[in-house]
Amino acid sequence: MFELNGKIAVVTGASSGLGRDAALAYANEGANVCVLARRVEKIESLAKEIKNLGVESIAIKCDVTKEEEIKTAVEAIINRFGRIDILLNNAGIAVRGGVDTLSEEDWDKSMDTNVKGIYLVSKYVIPIMKNQNYGKVVNISSINALLADKSDIFIRHSYNASKAAVLGLSKGMAASYAKFGITVNSICPGLFESEMTEDTLFKSQEFLKSYNMLCPASRPAKKGELNGTILYFSSDASSYVTGQHIVVDGGLSIV
Repeated sequence: MFELNGKIAVVTGASSGLGRDAALAYANEGANVCVLARRVEKIESLAKEIKNLGVESIAIKCDVTKEEEIKTAVEAIINRFGRIDILLNNAGIAVRGGVDTLSEEDWDKSMDTNVKGIYLVSKYVIPIMKNQNYGKVVNISSINALLADKSDIFIRHSYNASKAAVLGLSKGMAASYAKFGITVNSICPGLFESEMTEDTLFKSQEFLKSYNMLCPASRPAKKGELNGTILYFSSDASSYVTGQHIVVDGGLSIV
């Protein structure tokens, strides 16, 4: 049920971290993977790695805040593969600051990447999935859509707001497109090591000690521990699941 043999998967924000891991997980399950990001060298290297696993892959430069780049990317994917079965909306950023300190530019940057980016990519992929009468959309939200923290490290009000919006958008999409054989679900990761977190959270021993004490798992997530949930929502194992979110946080949100 979790096999993806012959499926065409699209991953945004694939140049590093959770997106890169997910692209490789898709390939290991037999999917052909289209990797999209702004950093061309990184995704071209990833595409070569994916091809070495025995499937096809293309790397396409794409900024999810720019509609023309998205349109061009989707056209290139259709010209190459003829369909899109899976869309992982993973591209995201985290800008630090509260509403009393954030600039309007930083607020807009968060909203444009984390929310508008999902809207724009989906705008061009959903019609393809509707024509196929099949599609799996997985939107990456965050535990910070559900929880706030008073720690100075975690004051990221635009991140809280944008990731909460992802949950609402996912539910709306799920309700509208289920009749076309499309499921739309979201994932709320807890603390994973990535470019977004390594320069702040993982460099603070005080923060990590506090996190480990609060989290029932007593540790941050390990590399690859989000892949199982991504594969579940991306495969026919979740054929009757839509409009839902799964929190992958080692139990932090239950205490």
